[in-house]
Amino acid sequence: MAMLGKRRTPKPATKKASAPRRSQQAASDDRGVDILRLAHDGRGVARDAAGKTLFVDRALPGEWVEIAVHKSRQRFDEAHVREVLTASPERVTPACAHFGVCGGCDLQHQTLDAQRHHKQQVLVEQLARQGLTLDEAPALLSSDGLGYRRRARLGVKVDAEGRIHLGFRARGSHHLIDMGMCPVLVPALEALLAPLREQLALLDAPRQVGHLELIASDGGVCLVVRQLRAQPDDAQRWQAFAAVHALSLGWLLGRESPRLEWLTETPDLHYKVVLNGPTLAGAERENGQENVSEAGRELLLGFAPGDFLQVNASVNQRLVDTALEWLAPNAGERVLDCFAGVGNFSLALAAHTGKVTGVEGNPLMVERLAANARRNDLSGVSARQADLSREDQVRALLGESDWDLVVLDPPREGAEALSRQLARSGVARILYVSCDPATLARDAAHLAAGGYRLARSAVADMFAQTAHLEAVVLFEHSEIPASDETTAQMSKE
Repeated sequence: MAMLGKRRTPKPATKKASAPRRSQQAASDDRGVDILRLAHDGRGVARDAAGKTLFVDRALPGEWVEIAVHKSRQRFDEAHVREVLTASPERVTPACAHFGVCGGCDLQHQTLDAQRHHKQQVLVEQLARQGLTLDEAPALLSSDGLGYRRRARLGVKVDAEGRIHLGFRARGSHHLIDMGMCPVLVPALEALLAPLREQLALLDAPRQVGHLELIASDGGVCLVVRQLRAQPDDAQRWQAFAAVHALSLGWLLGRESPRLEWLTETPDLHYKVVLNGPTLAGAERENGQENVSEAGRELLLGFAPGDFLQVNASVNQRLVDTALEWLAPNAGERVLDCFAGVGNFSLALAAHTGKVTGVEGNPLMVERLAANARRNDLSGVSARQADLSREDQVRALLGESDWDLVVLDPPREGAEALSRQLARSGVARILYVSCDPATLARDAAHLAAGGYRLARSAVADMFAQTAHLEAVVLFEHSEIPASDETTAQMSKE
């Protein structure tokens, strides 16, 4: 059953006195294995008696655990914990009853401090694989470990007996976990789980519902129903549900090319970014008057269902604060914001410099960025479309101006073409925000070859309780240009 509005406080696990600690010299025996460390994906790493590597779900470094192998491969086996024989001091009781089955979270069994230290180490290790080192440990940008996720897509299934299942997929499976709770969701979304399940049971055709998307915007909560085939009576039932729960309601209709229709008044979906820095100057209003704005000004960024949205509002605010602090933009400096999205960084930077060019590949996002600039009275923002995976378009873009600052916030595949060209650009400071430290490290190697040094770094714990991390790195030009040999080699690549 759902425990709506409640949170389980993680408690330190008690060590089992009945299981004496074995000698560290033996990696495993017929009952248990020693967990040596965490892999980057959050699984414990061990070796069996024959020396074969094991990746163990829900195991922590320093533990002695009894395991069961559920998948055997040539080079390694995958396993899960059957019993913790000797527990780590980092082990806590998971906050969610579905942890270990649901694929949404990886690390609820570990303290938040230990999770975050692991993520800092992942960033350091990924950079080291490219021969790159940091002068100091990555800083940490974090917030609460529960109740932070403001967006979720919930699968819907009706089984052979007619029972409704609503939730996330199981780890490594298409099987849907029927969830009564999800403590990582913001409370306004978690509180809807039980009512949504009840609502689905009232529909004439619940099997025609593909999934439900929930969004907690600063303009209110929105529900989008993925409807495979039109059901007019069910549409009316959803409208009644939305009225009772004060929701905006979208209807994503069709199988192949679904179209979004609003069954309530079109909502003003937006989120806020607060300018927490010192007095801002340099942005120009449309009437030509200089805009001097005190710290605390709120920027409102509109978005639509389907747009990219950072799921953790508090950590996103810290990301924007960090970008402004590290880049230290001055009035009149020219800023290029690549993969700008709805303007998460562009608008805040424009409030300091007055001149920001935001670039996106999707024309709809270009329109959204331009609309957000108008909404916030920032006429110095220019929204552009370009394919940032194509080096010819990147070269043309970089050649249009003597950019002072560049921001990159690419998808998981990174920004290799852009990084190659930026390595030759001589731009003073480059801020790279990444949701995949491996592709960040790859791209950082290109920048380092072009004379850039890793000046500052941080891990943003955007996805607490999971192994996923957001990283941010500031590159500063060392004023030593890449050698001709380096440039020639990069051209060949």
